[in-house]
Amino acid sequence: MIDELEAGAAEAEKRLEAAVNLDEVRAIDAEILGKKSALTAAKKQLGGLEPDERRAAGMAINELRARLEAAVAEADTRLAAGVRAAQYDAERLDLSERLSKIQRGSLHLTTQARDRLEDVFVGMGFTIAEGPEVETAWYNFEALNIPEWHPARGSFDTIFVDLGEPEEVMLRSHTSPVQIRTMENTEPPIYIVAPGRTFRTDTADATHLPAFNQIEGLVIDRGITLGDLAGTIDEFVRSFFGGEVKTRLRPSYFPFTEPSAEFDISRPDGSWLELGGCGMVHPNVLRNCGIDPEVWQGFAFGFGIDRLAAMRYQLDDIRELVNSDVRFLRQF
Repeated sequence: MIDELEAGAAEAEKRLEAAVNLDEVRAIDAEILGKKSALTAAKKQLGGLEPDERRAAGMAINELRARLEAAVAEADTRLAAGVRAAQYDAERLDLSERLSKIQRGSLHLTTQARDRLEDVFVGMGFTIAEGPEVETAWYNFEALNIPEWHPARGSFDTIFVDLGEPEEVMLRSHTSPVQIRTMENTEPPIYIVAPGRTFRTDTADATHLPAFNQIEGLVIDRGITLGDLAGTIDEFVRSFFGGEVKTRLRPSYFPFTEPSAEFDISRPDGSWLELGGCGMVHPNVLRNCGIDPEVWQGFAFGFGIDRLAAMRYQLDDIRELVNSDVRFLRQF
């Protein structure tokens, strides 16, 4: 029995070496290793042999099966490589070919909105400031008067990074750390805007993204009032959206400003839409940065650039900005 199986295996190996396509390999595989193969039939007959003979025959059958499985795998690899090579040749692009018309690209909507905002604020006398996207708890929370017990410091809001002490390093959840770094290293007066990427554990939906773009403004000077803040917001909104858009402030709460407010913009139908948060810089924040709140006052504001872009281009779902659908992006 074993001699016959050896002869059959040798013949099968020759056929596999000569196979010219994967279908032929599959057919040989089923014939020599399938349920109706000679090896399977021989294995079923082992029960009728004496123990010593059964053990020797079983080992021989297993060795033959392993040998044939290796031969099938080798043939499969050889022919699959040929199929891939043929596919690559068929799909290869001629990069030297001149197209009849060169397609012109454009900046992403979020980039357009950011560039437009920067132009508006620079025209108002602000400078652009930037900072790292990976921050420490001091810059992201503590210096901003956000205590340890505050919900914003929990893992359900903040994406922590496994560097150093637990919950001491994180992806910044706002661009406010740029304000702290600027106040630490710059003598007042200060007029900056800080655009950049921010990260939170939000689930992506029509109005939220876990990685989004934000811009914040900071003014530190003598005699700064809430009226200056309201006028600044009104001016940039009118410059960005057009002169007919109105703004309003509503009382709110943020740890880093006092008093604090949300600011809204008017819609054509007469309703109001929340745009961002703002307020007078909290005295504790000024002290944390070495600035005397008895001498210097300031205001801060912030909002999402992606949301602003969605509003400007009347998008119902903010996720359209990150889906990378060329058909959508070509519209702009």
